[in-house]
Amino acid sequence: MLLWIPALQQRGSTVNFIVSDSGAHILNSWTQEDQNLQELMAALAAVGPPNPRADPECCSILHGLVAAVETLCKITEYQHEARTMLMENAERVGNRGRIICITNAKSDSHVRMLEDCVQETIHEHNKLAANSDHLMQIQKCELVLIHTYPVGEDSLVSDRLKKELSPVLTSEVHSVRAGRHLATKLNVLVQQHFDLASTTITNIPMKPTFNVCDQVSTFLRRKKKGRITEQNAVLLHQQFDSAIQEEQHANTSANYDVELLHHKDAHVDFLKSGDNHMGGNNREGTLKETVTLKWCTPRTNSVELHYCTGAYRISPVDVNSRPSSCLTNFLLNGRSVLLEQPRKSGSKVISHMLSSHGGEIFLHVLSSSRSILEDPPSISEGCGGRVTDYRITDFGEFMRENRLTPFLDPRYKIDGSLEIPLERAKDQLEKHTRYWPMIISQTTIFNMQAVVPLASLIVKEALTDEDILNCQKTIYNLVDMERKNDPLPISTVGTRGKGPKRDEQYRIMWNELETLVRAHIYNSDKHQRVLECLLACRSKPPEEEERKKRGRKREEKEDKTEKSGKDYELEKPWQESERLKGVLDREKEELAEAEVIKDSPDSPEPPNKKPLVMMDEIPPVEKTKGPMSLLSLWSNRINTANSRKHQEFIGRLNSINNKAELYQHLKEENGMESTENGKASRQ
Repeated sequence: MLLWIPALQQRGSTVNFIVSDSGAHILNSWTQEDQNLQELMAALAAVGPPNPRADPECCSILHGLVAAVETLCKITEYQHEARTMLMENAERVGNRGRIICITNAKSDSHVRMLEDCVQETIHEHNKLAANSDHLMQIQKCELVLIHTYPVGEDSLVSDRLKKELSPVLTSEVHSVRAGRHLATKLNVLVQQHFDLASTTITNIPMKPTFNVCDQVSTFLRRKKKGRITEQNAVLLHQQFDSAIQEEQHANTSANYDVELLHHKDAHVDFLKSGDNHMGGNNREGTLKETVTLKWCTPRTNSVELHYCTGAYRISPVDVNSRPSSCLTNFLLNGRSVLLEQPRKSGSKVISHMLSSHGGEIFLHVLSSSRSILEDPPSISEGCGGRVTDYRITDFGEFMRENRLTPFLDPRYKIDGSLEIPLERAKDQLEKHTRYWPMIISQTTIFNMQAVVPLASLIVKEALTDEDILNCQKTIYNLVDMERKNDPLPISTVGTRGKGPKRDEQYRIMWNELETLVRAHIYNSDKHQRVLECLLACRSKPPEEEERKKRGRKREEKEDKTEKSGKDYELEKPWQESERLKGVLDREKEELAEAEVIKDSPDSPEPPNKKPLVMMDEIPPVEKTKGPMSLLSLWSNRINTANSRKHQEFIGRLNSINNKAELYQHLKEENGMESTENGKASRQ
């Protein structure tokens, strides 16, 4: 049975492995020299398989659990250094650890027996460590029992979440099938215990290579020293056969995937940006998730790297696999690899980079968003889209009014309790934001200068009599504005036509003002008085309502008249233009006939068929209200031109109002009096 004991410290975490059969076999120590894979593999190879001739009753996991508690009480190099530097404050150095026990338990009662054993052992060794300078008491220990059972069988042990057994010891139980399922479970636990995350690098191009000669020489050297048994030799021979077959096909390249472990902070930028399509998937049906990043051929030198926001050490999950070995060797040779974040939209985003520094490989987080060194983005490019009418000026004033200042002297509330500065600041911020529209088009009262006194006073925790008077004055001013029918700053963005009617604008304004006041009526009784004044001013008398109704009817009638007038004006020019066109065509025909008759030698001089008046006797054209239309201008021009073409008829010259009386001698003979031409005559 194997025990894995990582020492949980802020830094310098170390791991100790113990194998338990008839006794406890400690494979390594807390020193940094033993914290590497080569030493651990060599120690595991030296342990060998269990002795088949040994008594099964003598093999117990209890030997390893006791040795694990003893090992946790020993001082590590980091703890010794911290105690030496602190000197008199040495008690501040903590000693916490976790025991991971991989075993096959018989039942839940067997698990409880193991927990009791660990609890008693910790209690005894803490007593010994209290009187020793070379040991440290265990302040906190986590026991993780992993029960393994064969594939195809049912587990006899129930899973259990973390449970506190004592102030020092907590325990949790996991049941998992043997084989690859155990390795996956350990991988998940490692991520939980050390705040790690998984990243899978896909599409890594490499040629599979395997140095069989080196492996054979190592095998013969170990066999000569007697470190390899017959069973291990058979397994190694099988591995060599498969390796030789793979090397025969090594001329072809393939794409591989390598899973890496690193600190979870490397993915914090994705979580903050809300990028949920970053390639996470579940592997082998477990709860372990990995982020998929695609290999991207680097096109820049290491000097021309992108802006980096973080670097974290990495470790391959399968350290002995050929893809992991090829990747680590490639990076340790001074190469850097850019990693691409796959997107559903098909765009290419370089988000990470693998590079080595000082013999260690780091995963660098590249800035894929706007750099802090650039100019800040426009406020219109925020979460709400391209909104251009934010109340930016008002928000700056809002921040100025709610600045934090140092809290020097303590203050007490009305009930005598101490006032906490942070809670007071939160309370003030909550009052100022109960009703605070962010967009100009969503508010009316905050765009009116007349409402500023009330809006600045109503957010106060308590109002004075003078404050109430100022609020009432503001309300009365609004009533006077409504009586005078003054315009309001109503936004017409996105609306067609002239916008809402004037009384509708004031109704919107009063509703919004009531919403603002109602949001603060529970601050004090005087806030309630402001609301009562507002409601009293909103309830208009009947004659006021009747006047408003008549005003609305008059506006509707004017709108209808204006609309019909516009339609008539649009139709009238077309009709007049058609009539004018017909008149001009007839005049052209008459002029053409007159020219033909005049040119004939046998025809007499035709009389003037259409006598025209002189220019000085043309009655003045009545001036029209407003600008003259194109038809009126054209008609005046035609009349003026026609009046100049012929000499005026002599009868019209002596008449009144350009009307000549015909056959006047007949009327004189009959003794009739004619007055139409302005001359009275009697026979």
